[in-house]
Amino acid sequence: MSLYNIIPAKGKRIPILISSPHSGILFADDLKNDFLEDKVANPSDADWFMPELYNFASEMGITMITANLCRWNIDLNRDPKSVPLYNDGRLITGLCSTTTFEGEPIYKEGKEPSQIEIDRRLDKYFWPYYQKVQELLDDLKAEFGQVILYDLHSITRKVEAISSSDFPDIVLGDAEGKSAHADLIDIAVKNFEGSDYSFSHNDPFKGGHITRYFGKPENGVHALQVERSKDIYMDEVKNEFDPVRSAKLRDLLKTNLLELAEKVQQL
Repeated sequence: MSLYNIIPAKGKRIPILISSPHSGILFADDLKNDFLEDKVANPSDADWFMPELYNFASEMGITMITANLCRWNIDLNRDPKSVPLYNDGRLITGLCSTTTFEGEPIYKEGKEPSQIEIDRRLDKYFWPYYQKVQELLDDLKAEFGQVILYDLHSITRKVEAISSSDFPDIVLGDAEGKSAHADLIDIAVKNFEGSDYSFSHNDPFKGGHITRYFGKPENGVHALQVERSKDIYMDEVKNEFDPVRSAKLRDLLKTNLLELAEKVQQL
């Protein structure tokens, strides 16, 4: 099984790499039997339908990498040493989480991974994704000098373990301004604030490990995390992609990506 899928840019490239580390729904053959059967059948914490939502990206000249493994095998957007990303009392699912965001167990009793097993998964499943992202970024940077990593995420509208309030439609995370040039952040903020969608900046999500790890604007790599509530592009009850809702959202996303690509080449 391939750990990731690459959707290459078509035609003339632009300096953006899209990453979707949580869109995978598969389980590694050597791990599948450790998980509860109902969780394997319905990996509820997946970022569903990201490739479908961004199906226009390759035609724009954007390369996209999507993970194939479910985040419950190992979470590609967590610190590899399990350092918490937040310290505000919210539930933080770990590198190899043993529960869902709702606090439900995902492993069969006694099958939770040891530290030795977590280290094995890091080597086998975690770092290869990072290495490929780095390779793709280096390739774009060699051509353009500056590059944007646009990291995709989605979440259920309300998760009590994280916040007592509903999440906005869209949350932009940039590690409090540290992961991207201020001009790029300003473009994304203005695009989202000027839309019909509710929007928040770095609250309640500042960007996960991928944004913080790769985002080095001083080295020409700018990382932005875009989190969205699932109900603005899919039907969560039926777990189906919604073409009507998505069409509206796509217009905004296309504008955002085009303006970012133009600006990053002026830095």
